Amino acid sequence: MKSLRESGRLRLTVFLIGVSLFCVALSVCRVFLAGTYEYLFLNWNLFLAFLPWLLTSVVVLRKVRSRIAILLVMGIWLLFFPNCLYMLTDLIHLRQIADAPVWLDLIIVLSFAWAGLCYGFVSLIDIESFLKDRFHAAPKIVTALSVCMIYLAAFGIYIGRFLRWNSWDLFGNPTELIHDIFDRFTGLGSDSRVVGFTVLMGTLLNFMYFPIRYASRKPAADRQSA
Repeated sequence: MKSLRESGRLRLTVFLIGVSLFCVALSVCRVFLAGTYEYLFLNWNLFLAFLPWLLTSVVVLRKVRSRIAILLVMGIWLLFFPNCLYMLTDLIHLRQIADAPVWLDLIIVLSFAWAGLCYGFVSLIDIESFLKDRFHAAPKIVTALSVCMIYLAAFGIYIGRFLRWNSWDLFGNPTELIHDIFDRFTGLGSDSRVVGFTVLMGTLLNFMYFPIRYASRKPAADRQSA
């Protein structure tokens, strides 16, 4: 897949920068309108969503050929990938924070969520490209891996939203993190949300990702006439 390179990559980067600046501007304007700092945390979430895209972009732009380097990037990417999709769940704050018009907060949260999804989905398309171009993986295998990675990300979202773990806790506090995850499947610390949330959120995210992925593959003639 070569749809996210060179000139196309530049246009996409400009778009992502634009939507990110729009999000930051909205959060700052809210501070002046509401007199509180409630939604400024979304900027940190957006930064975390930016990291997976940055990782894959470095590989694309520098045309990294080393398979070991690419595998290392993919491993780090998988760790931070859920942060991109996690921002969709920030909608939960609409019923928890009520110091500004709800319509404004809705637009703010949706803007940040969309930016996070864009960073995540573009980086996943990059990962697919690496698997095909550098590892010669079959298209069906790549598709199956993407589906699985999105479901893994959905479980990561569950861990972050309900168990309040972060990606870097795998390095800072791995024992408790692994123990907490293990408890979800043993019944000792069972949570009825884990399966339902992971399956439903993963399915929703797959339905969101694949139309974007297929749209990015439109024929070159269509792109030129657009």
